[in-house]
Amino acid sequence: MDINAVIFAFGLTIIAGLSTGIGSALAFYTKQTNKTFLSAALGFSAGVMIYVSMIEIFPKARASLELVYGATKGYWVTTIGFFAGIALIALIDRFVPEAENPHEMRDVDEIATTSEVAKAQEEASLMRMGLFSALAIAIHNFPEGLATFVGALQDPTLGISIAVAIAIHNIPEGIAVSVPIYFATGSKRKAFRYSFLSGLSEPVGALVGYFLLRSIISDAMFGIVFAVVAGIMVYISLDELLPTAEKQHHHVGIYGLIAGMAVMALGLLLLG
Repeated sequence: MDINAVIFAFGLTIIAGLSTGIGSALAFYTKQTNKTFLSAALGFSAGVMIYVSMIEIFPKARASLELVYGATKGYWVTTIGFFAGIALIALIDRFVPEAENPHEMRDVDEIATTSEVAKAQEEASLMRMGLFSALAIAIHNFPEGLATFVGALQDPTLGISIAVAIAIHNIPEGIAVSVPIYFATGSKRKAFRYSFLSGLSEPVGALVGYFLLRSIISDAMFGIVFAVVAGIMVYISLDELLPTAEKQHHHVGIYGLIAGMAVMALGLLLLG
């Protein structure tokens, strides 16, 4: 395997994962969340993820699997892999308590108000909330890191697309970790550290995936992983990102969705 391709893929995974730190920084320097901006950002992220999943990742998965299994069986395996990805992330969401689920996002102002009340009662509970959020994000980010890494190995353009989509949707997750920890401890440094570290599970996922899969990398393996990734990204977009965007500001969320699709389409055209 080309070492330069591995380094490039790993670099993309690090960038995508550590974008949680951007969310953490935004939380500290924004006294009140701009709900319009939050809605547009979440909608944009959903648009990017849905477009790249259905237009780029799923067809590539199908093409890889059809080379191995033939047209009919390859299409069946791709479809089964897609819905297996949906089932996997749905199962993860089900076993992560809602209060700590990073995809159950709230805006900074809401978290801050809740945190201020809770701080007067029990600072430890806030710290627990932040730490569990960090753990939940780490669990969610692990397969995302593997997806970015494998995608970049197979196709650098596809890897960039996945990395951009995941990086955007990791920003609000950084907010979910940093705000409760900040209000519990009064330390921006500690809040940023936990938020930043929660994103490290993506490059860790890439490393683990690389060492486990490097001996069996094949068209079939790439195809199945891509199909599963497409399902995961579509589920996250439709179940969490888009509903949260609409709740903040309905029309802005939809405009963000369309803009995300358009930007990703343009990016794929230019990179292709």
